[in-house]
Amino acid sequence: MAETEQKNETNIAAFYMLGFVELGNLQVPLFCLLIVIYIVTMLGNILIVLLVINDSHLHTPMYFFLSNLSCLEICYSSDILPMMLGNLLYGRKRSISVTGCMMQYYFFGILGVAECCLLGAMSYDRCVAICKPLHYTTLMNGRICLQFIIGSWINGLFVKSIVLYLISQLKFCGPSEINHFFCELNPILKLACNDTHFIEVVTFFIAAIYLLLPFFLTLASYSFIVSTILKMSSVSGRKKAFSTCSSHLIVVSIFYSTLMIVYILPKTDGLQKINKVLSLFYTILTPFFNPLIYSLRNREVKEALRKAAAKFVQLEGCHNRNLGLQ
Repeated sequence: MAETEQKNETNIAAFYMLGFVELGNLQVPLFCLLIVIYIVTMLGNILIVLLVINDSHLHTPMYFFLSNLSCLEICYSSDILPMMLGNLLYGRKRSISVTGCMMQYYFFGILGVAECCLLGAMSYDRCVAICKPLHYTTLMNGRICLQFIIGSWINGLFVKSIVLYLISQLKFCGPSEINHFFCELNPILKLACNDTHFIEVVTFFIAAIYLLLPFFLTLASYSFIVSTILKMSSVSGRKKAFSTCSSHLIVVSIFYSTLMIVYILPKTDGLQKINKVLSLFYTILTPFFNPLIYSLRNREVKEALRKAAAKFVQLEGCHNRNLGLQ
């Protein structure tokens, strides 16, 4: 009898995502805002990928990294936002299978680790380009760039496969409500009836390695960049370089700082209450700002966009003339 009751208690087939049900009628304005952000995020990142592919002037390590970052952001946003938008649209909690929840967290984790590694590689690329311009083609050749990209994805797959295996061993005995807008690790662990201490220790060390190392690499790279910029004789060159670097550093700092608060700092009651809000920064706002900050402000990208638009107008004009002749 006791065994039957225990089996029934742990036989949870689905979780219920609370999302932002506490906002009540404000969920509709939030839905409208987020769907605009999602559309702009997708269009901006897709545009970056297409421009880099079609314009030979953008076939450089910097834009190779940026196009890969855009691909990553497309996947990242598509893993989180559709379900979140669905919850906001219906204005109530919706169910997700335990397996579906695990897979959402798995893909989110892979993409998150890959992005941390990729941002570190991008900061190193900019450091070499500014501080060692004569050695840039040697230090950042195609083979090395490809190794950075492949290494980022392999790291994500490796560490998150370990975590997925560990959480797949958990049993969930209720309650079945996840107080979050996606399947993030900490809310999932709260619903487990097993001891989760080992998983928490493992994820802490993984987060410390894959957040702190790229973060410190980024800080070191930008320190060298700033030092080099200060030695420039051209005032306009310094202003332009500082403008670009400061924008990059602000976005990267927001991404890393919010991730570190959620995954590394102690899980106090005060922090747990704001983790849902902080998660909005690295899941939604960073993919939204990245194409604007990293690419669409660059002169080369603007020129590629202008040429692509001119080519499109020319082709459209030829098409219309052909229709007129027919």
